[in-house]
Amino acid sequence: MDSNLDAVSTDAAPKAIGPYSQAAVTGGWVFCSGQVALDPSTGELVDGGVEEQTHRVFQNLVAVMEAAGGSLADVARCTVYLKSMDDFAKVNAIYATYFSEPYPARATVEVSRLPKDALVEIDAVAKVGQGHHAPG
Repeated sequence: MDSNLDAVSTDAAPKAIGPYSQAAVTGGWVFCSGQVALDPSTGELVDGGVEEQTHRVFQNLVAVMEAAGGSLADVARCTVYLKSMDDFAKVNAIYATYFSEPYPARATVEVSRLPKDALVEIDAVAKVGQGHHAPG
């Protein structure tokens, strides 16, 4: 079966733990699967709290975006999933260190449970290979 999707795979981010790709690319758009704070070398959740987990999530997203030929600067939209909205300020402060203006669009939601009982998961949608253009 022919597909317009190209799968992205890198050892610098955790292996997919189900029937999905780390990211899928079509027409220059990169759809990153949600990342939790798994250490790619061990497959285990990193030690620490929401701050440590958020940094690991971003390290994983950076690795997937690089494997897709882009960077976080190409991200147009993210969804942040939190185990507890009480962690919003901590996660938001760390989030702000990984992006610069113009910031991607974003939704943040509290969920009852995340894979591996993680505290935070983030996914991203990006456009790569087009260069950056000022709004016209």
